[in-house]
Amino acid sequence: MINEKFLAACREFLQPEQIMLDAPMSEHTTFKIGGPADCLLKPASLEETQKILQLVKKYELPLTFVGNGSNMLVRDKGIRGVVVNFADTIADIKVEGTKMTAGAGALLKDVAEAAAQHSLAGMEFACGIPGSIGGAVFMNAGAYGGETKSVVKLVHAVTREGEIKTYTLNELELGYRHSIFQSNGEAIVEVELELTPGNEAEIRAGIADYTNRRESKQPLEMPSAGSTFKRPEGYFAGTLIDQTGLKGLTVGGAQVSTKHAGFVVNKGGATAADVVNLIHEVQKRVKDAHGVELQPEVRMIGEK
Repeated sequence: MINEKFLAACREFLQPEQIMLDAPMSEHTTFKIGGPADCLLKPASLEETQKILQLVKKYELPLTFVGNGSNMLVRDKGIRGVVVNFADTIADIKVEGTKMTAGAGALLKDVAEAAAQHSLAGMEFACGIPGSIGGAVFMNAGAYGGETKSVVKLVHAVTREGEIKTYTLNELELGYRHSIFQSNGEAIVEVELELTPGNEAEIRAGIADYTNRRESKQPLEMPSAGSTFKRPEGYFAGTLIDQTGLKGLTVGGAQVSTKHAGFVVNKGGATAADVVNLIHEVQKRVKDAHGVELQPEVRMIGEK
């Protein structure tokens, strides 16, 4: 249960539509899976985010951040405490010269499109990643040889105490699917990117190429969290899974995609337990066949 005094304080600066109680996380994740969040809040500004975090600290509530809800699996009993969701309320994109500033909830496809409109190169790799720019920083998302690390200049965050903090690129600890935010628990609110002047036609050709490759090879027509496993050193997870004969392997409503073995998809009515059990079975069979231990890339959050 959420503290009533906390809710009353939130209602002083948030609109009713920004506060959701017992919010089904299946509606806020790309996997379309997950139990309810006790309280889901959608701040529309840096200041609202500050106030929320200050209240969360005051009332000692558990806190979880969610962007577009990709790359995560919410467990079946949901999430206790407060979920702060930046999906579509902090999503403005501004361009000044070669600098682009985007709210944490801005979708990567929209950031890539804005860059193309202004003849700025560097974001093409992200055009099909189903996440937000905040999530991309959190995971140092990458594809087709590009990664978030190559375009980020500054990140504005809010600490658990509700203080604004700015990180330079060197302070972000960006590595393979890693950033400092995975350990410090702070909220990414705004991201500044430094892009390169380019030719709009060439940039759009790059976006079209990546989009075509993604649509032809990945199961975008089915709910998933994106790539399920991290890339093992010296291998490709999808290739190992395919070579082990696991395409189409099913547990409940969860299935190893028949289109791309690196994806676990929700073929209808999957529970988080189905997905976890399928991941464990894939890990076991790949380890037995190839001696390689696959590690999930998908974040698993909430109560079992």
